[in-house]
Amino acid sequence: MQIARVIGTVVSTRKDENLAGITLLMVQPLTPTREPVGRPLVAVDAVGAGVGEEVFFVRGKEASFPFYPVEAPVDAGIVGIVDHLYTE
Repeated sequence: MQIARVIGTVVSTRKDENLAGITLLMVQPLTPTREPVGRPLVAVDAVGAGVGEEVFFVRGKEASFPFYPVEAPVDAGIVGIVDHLYTE
């Protein structure tokens, strides 16, 4: 899992039928010190996250698991919203 900040919403008028009803969000991956790292990416939202929130997401086949039995064609998925992050 990785930490990211939601930086936008993606609107698509045409998409795969297995993505119907699934929210697409733009996320910026973060370092443990909350600094942006890498390129932003599109992730499906399984938890109702919003712009400005810090979230954790998974990549790969696991990103589609929250939508089972639908086989959503995704490779990044938001699976949690960060309430607090403690680092030392």
